[in-house]
Amino acid sequence: MALHFSKEEFQKRKINVLDSMKEQNLDALLMFRQESMYWLTGYDTFGYVFFQTLLLDQKGKIVLLTRAPDLRQAKNTSNIEDIRIWVDKDGSNPTDDLKTILNELSLKGKKIGIEYEAYGMTGRNALRLNKSLKNYCEIEDQSELITKHRVIKSKEEIVYIKKAADLADKALDEAWKYTKIGASESKILAEMQRVVLEGGGDYPANEYIIGSGHNALLCRYQSEKRILSNVDQLSIEWAGTYKHYHSAMFRTIPVGKADPKHIKMHEACVRALFNCEKKLTPGNTVGEVFDIHAKTFDDLGYKDSRMNACGYSLGSTFSPNWMDWPMLYTGNPYIIKPGNVFFMHMILMDSVNELAMNLGETYLVTENGNERLGKQKLDLVVN
Repeated sequence: MALHFSKEEFQKRKINVLDSMKEQNLDALLMFRQESMYWLTGYDTFGYVFFQTLLLDQKGKIVLLTRAPDLRQAKNTSNIEDIRIWVDKDGSNPTDDLKTILNELSLKGKKIGIEYEAYGMTGRNALRLNKSLKNYCEIEDQSELITKHRVIKSKEEIVYIKKAADLADKALDEAWKYTKIGASESKILAEMQRVVLEGGGDYPANEYIIGSGHNALLCRYQSEKRILSNVDQLSIEWAGTYKHYHSAMFRTIPVGKADPKHIKMHEACVRALFNCEKKLTPGNTVGEVFDIHAKTFDDLGYKDSRMNACGYSLGSTFSPNWMDWPMLYTGNPYIIKPGNVFFMHMILMDSVNELAMNLGETYLVTENGNERLGKQKLDLVVN
């Protein structure tokens, strides 16, 4: 088994989840989030795109229900001992197999928590599951039960996150090296991903975002790949990834020369980031972090160019998204705690002048403040 954490770490996690289940009066928990399965058992797969669930009952019994291609995947990557297979065939309904497991564990009429907020829990799967469990047991949405444990990183996890941050720094070196007049966005992407993989890292949970010219104002990956013009701008958001743990960064690089507005926008991003750093401390809420971000930009005249969120938690996540809970937006009551890891992105999109400026860094919350995990300079680099 290629387990990434110690037996003691996994045992502690399991005990913490069982304690939370007891507080919620749950007799069992059905996990559909791959992040939960990975965190609790080490199980590493993208098989969650099909119906798959990991069951944990109040007695500590763990059962995985999955497809045949993931049998050996679970055996090789996790500490799960009881693995059940549902068979692919026309008209198959894996919730019937799940009902068999529930009966074995005497869970009829009991209270069961379900992770509905999961990419593998499609609308069809949810309808099938709810129909199967109707009048069989009491069900309750418990999508955040494990997530609220995952959001505080252990010492073993922080080792991986700092390795991911180092890989992200190396990727930025490649971006600065290859971003120049006449360069292809494809080449820049290839070199950034190369150093992450050569450094022992993973593919990220979502694509790197890259765009130049008019596409520099986009906050999502899209498939157009441009050749950089004599005067251009390139926006890149990426993450170093190690054992599925992410450390993200964001930059806009002017090419040829920087528009004076670029310089002013960058100065605003630096100021906003520093102000958010001061607020990202134990005891404050993540909503307060966003509010100082918004106030900084608004006071500098960038209200129409900023976003309505300025970051989110990072950790071990799977496709299609490396964003984790909670997000930094106004009014979010989550109280910041030591061990939290947040990516804070300062994004300005000036649609009138078609200019972009982005600055993003990942932070570990400490007992007395925070630590910026990336070690690269925050200066505006013009290539």
